[in-house]
Amino acid sequence: MWFRAVSVKFETDGGPGARGRRGPISSVLKRRQVFVEAVRSRLWPVPAAAVLLAVLAGIGLPELDAALDDRLPPTVAGYLFGGGADAAREVLSVIAGSLITVTALTFSLTLVTLQLASSQYSPRLLRTFAADRVIQRTLALFLATFIYALTVLRTVRSATDGTDGTAFVPQMAVTTAYLLAVASVVALVLFLGHLVRQIRVEAVLEHVRADTCATATRLLPPARRDTPAVPVPAPPPHPHLVEAASSGFLVEIDEHALLTAAEQAEAVVWVDRPVGSPVLAGTPVAFSWSVRPQEPLTEDAAHRLSERVRAALRTGSERTAVQDIGYGLRQLTDVVVRALSPGINDPTTAVHGLISCTAVLADLLDLRLGPYTQCDEHDRVRVVLARPTFAELLELVCTQPRLYGADDPMVLDALLSMLRELAWKAATGEQRTAITDQLDRLREHVTDHDTVTRRHLDHLARQVGEALEVRWAGRRPT
Repeated sequence: MWFRAVSVKFETDGGPGARGRRGPISSVLKRRQVFVEAVRSRLWPVPAAAVLLAVLAGIGLPELDAALDDRLPPTVAGYLFGGGADAAREVLSVIAGSLITVTALTFSLTLVTLQLASSQYSPRLLRTFAADRVIQRTLALFLATFIYALTVLRTVRSATDGTDGTAFVPQMAVTTAYLLAVASVVALVLFLGHLVRQIRVEAVLEHVRADTCATATRLLPPARRDTPAVPVPAPPPHPHLVEAASSGFLVEIDEHALLTAAEQAEAVVWVDRPVGSPVLAGTPVAFSWSVRPQEPLTEDAAHRLSERVRAALRTGSERTAVQDIGYGLRQLTDVVVRALSPGINDPTTAVHGLISCTAVLADLLDLRLGPYTQCDEHDRVRVVLARPTFAELLELVCTQPRLYGADDPMVLDALLSMLRELAWKAATGEQRTAITDQLDRLREHVTDHDTVTRRHLDHLARQVGEALEVRWAGRRPT
């Protein structure tokens, strides 16, 4: 019988908060979040919008200049461009020519940064750098200044250019071009400083950590220990399977659409794949059954429900951080693993990455992980969404660093220190069991080191056990 939900305990403490999260407004907000993330993670939307505004400004300001012809107060006119048509053309031409050169330089530096991030850290971090607002806004300013100068240049004319023999120099428009050029020079200096900061591994790790914690806080309710668990109905032996419509990664689940479909079909829907999981077209990703065991779903009703469930599940070619709780930890672990590769061999960066993983996991201990339920108005469970458990996320963080860093005492020290910190914050038996399991697996690698190193690592392992017993010993000398 297919479905892996039987391995998940049939009680979850995610129920009470589930009712407050449903509804059309919540669905619209989540759709908006997905759209904003899609726009924010691409390099072109902000510069494209800036170019459009520059064209409009390049057309509108000369018209305003012509409308206010010689009617500006002398105190204001004294600060505006005072040259003739030839001087205005020269200024605008210099600004346009220099800005396109600076823009090309900025593009080159951005591409070098993306290449460095891909080779040194992880290819999955390219989306993070492409979403950098400073890079987007700097490119937008440079391109807007270039397009604006070209647009204004076409309106400048001398007395010999027109048929009416009158000259026109848009003073306000040329002055604005000068101010944009000055702003572009300042932006270039700030951009270079920002780029130097952003390519440092500490800045990369902190950005991913903050983004991951923000995603988890937005998606997961607090782990209130005094809240009673909501029993999840056990699926029947042969539920109706829902197959994936397309291959890729599961990147978004429309929770409101699922709840509405389940209520109207008088059914329970269980999505078996958490967001971020790879799915293959034609393979099961969810299953459903009637809320009334004596009245099973008809084939027609099950088919209609399956179509609506498929429509609520969106796949993509790459994972995103909008609803994917484990994606940030995957990125951080990739940095750790890449640092441990023979070609880079940078255990210090690996340790820094594990410290960031520790901070994320510590925050997740305060949130409800595991299966997430949605209830109807009568507090009956209608939708069950698979979400990673603490044990699964801890496994994600520990497995590869433990295997690839088994010969490095620094890495083992960092892993044991991480388990000690998490053990102190662990509040449930499930969390303590997950930490104990990882501790036992780490102990197997400790025996492969020399006596002094083994003594130090054994001491750290004992401290993990003491923290699990709510006894804090500190880092006493071995």
